[in-house]
Amino acid sequence: MNCIIVDDEMAARTIVAHLCEQVEDLHVIDQFPNAMQAIKFLNKNEIDLIFLDIHMPDFTGFDFIDTLKNPPKIVLTTSDRNFAIEAFEYDCIVDYLVKPITLPRFMKAMTKVQSFKAPAASKAVPTAAPPSDASTEKEMYVNIDRRLIKIEFDKIYLIEAKGDYILIKTDDKSYTVHSTLKKIEEKLPDSLFLKVHRSYVINFKRIIDIEDNSVLIERDVVPISRSNRPELMRRLNLL
Repeated sequence: MNCIIVDDEMAARTIVAHLCEQVEDLHVIDQFPNAMQAIKFLNKNEIDLIFLDIHMPDFTGFDFIDTLKNPPKIVLTTSDRNFAIEAFEYDCIVDYLVKPITLPRFMKAMTKVQSFKAPAASKAVPTAAPPSDASTEKEMYVNIDRRLIKIEFDKIYLIEAKGDYILIKTDDKSYTVHSTLKKIEEKLPDSLFLKVHRSYVINFKRIIDIEDNSVLIERDVVPISRSNRPELMRRLNLL
């Protein structure tokens, strides 16, 4: 059984790796100090088990799990006892180990891992959804000073809510429109746009850089909320 360890503390990773050595047929393939590196690895590799810390800078263990479409078995390793109930809302989580982890408790978790089977997925027959208007259109019209102005979607890189108005930033110029962010979201194609904060929608194809809890779009630095970050990570084509 192949596993990886994700924990921002080197000492914690070393301890878990040593405990793994005590289990026959359990192989540590790699270790990662943050979730982003682990996500990149999992985009190209399949493993059976993840030992995962909860509290990590900028991207918690739960955020990490939310980015995984088909998560493997996961054993949480944490010094915080307060998330046990939340943890077992995830079908992929097998056990919850509180640091410092003893060998007997670790071996008990491994017994659970070996016998664990994720609940079977529902076999409901999918129905074809009607195509969204936003997914087929390439532009929209906005009313500015009694004029209807056409704006092409691929030229928009940022939309910001400003009270009762929204600011639409494009390659050519910016437009201030009397509307709400929710209303304009309904017009935008999901293939290009994503809400990353309660006040911002971005064209994620135009991202230049992501650092900590913010994203650089052209010359604008936009905050990313914790609740929206997992979906952004799913949309990106990570190496």
